[in-house]
Amino acid sequence: MHHPVNIGIIGGGLMGREMASAFARWCALLDVPAQPVLTAVADLNPRALDWFERVPSAKLLTHDHQELLASPDVDVVYVAVPHQLHEELYLDVLTAGKDLLAEKPFGIDLKAARSIAAAAAESGRFVRCSSEFPFYPGAQRAYQVAQSGTLGRILEVVSAFHHSSDLDPTKPANWKRQSKTCGEIGVLGDLGMHVCHLPLRLGWKPQSVYAQLQRGYPERPNPLDGGMLVCDTWDNALLHTWVHLDTQPDEVPMRLEMKRLAPGETDTWFLEILGTEGGVRFSTKEPKTLWLFERDSGTGEQFWKKTDLGFQTPFKTVTGGIFEPGFPDVIQQMWAAYLSERAGKLADHFGCATPGEAVASQEIFAAALESQKNRVVAMVG
Repeated sequence: MHHPVNIGIIGGGLMGREMASAFARWCALLDVPAQPVLTAVADLNPRALDWFERVPSAKLLTHDHQELLASPDVDVVYVAVPHQLHEELYLDVLTAGKDLLAEKPFGIDLKAARSIAAAAAESGRFVRCSSEFPFYPGAQRAYQVAQSGTLGRILEVVSAFHHSSDLDPTKPANWKRQSKTCGEIGVLGDLGMHVCHLPLRLGWKPQSVYAQLQRGYPERPNPLDGGMLVCDTWDNALLHTWVHLDTQPDEVPMRLEMKRLAPGETDTWFLEILGTEGGVRFSTKEPKTLWLFERDSGTGEQFWKKTDLGFQTPFKTVTGGIFEPGFPDVIQQMWAAYLSERAGKLADHFGCATPGEAVASQEIFAAALESQKNRVVAMVG
């Protein structure tokens, strides 16, 4: 029997609608102890609220997030708003005594992230940060392979998220294209938590970073007045880092890539880990395919093996195993992990990004800004 958990959403845009859709399909899950019920939505945009009228359980649709937070019919709040509002709204959620699933990057900068994490610890509320891509079956298997110790001495790691949303110069500017709302970190804050989540969970936090950050088009059409708007955020980021592993004496190079200008990509998250005895590779471009590298120590022959994983999600569903998982499925899996861990029943499942991991990602981003500014290798943390 699923225990109902009442959910409020602050920010009814794209991701707010995705979350509501995941709740509507909850009957597909077989082994989750909680049932999310969307009861309230807050957004300043009337059109955004109009969409949620199709959700019968969402009785409270308001322009005032404080009204949502005051409701006794809200247990958990998901917040998806521009980065400059993260700290204020997340602290409001915690002050109201609600649990929180926060959108990345957990504040506009490192100072804000540390403030949010400290408030979360002091409040005692259950807080996690949104990062859904590690919940793909292929990402889960890659994580398990990395943990297994079968790869031998780790030689290199690449974790990346590429898309092409900024290739079109006629695309209107939005808040993610300006530092005052997105943060100086730009694409690092937009995509970086997705890239850092799995390496950080493996204990692979970089010690140092050399960053190569790029800006795209300096101006884009202003959707408000038809003129041009200055765009000053970083659009592409290559972070060349060194990671210390407890299992081997020397550091390992790890490259973290976040790109809004990646020709040929729509929305691709990928991970590759190579070692002396084996390797693993997964990309959402082939969402049910896992690549495993093996080396025959006797003959010296080397093999890349391809296997189809099918619909082997962490939390089991009614979906047949031969089918292919997609973004709506991993959103639902992330929520299953959040609600299971909140109930103390995560067991051996992979969990959502913690406040500590969110802060660690911001420490990497802050070092990247220092590296870019001074053209030096910067220490992390």
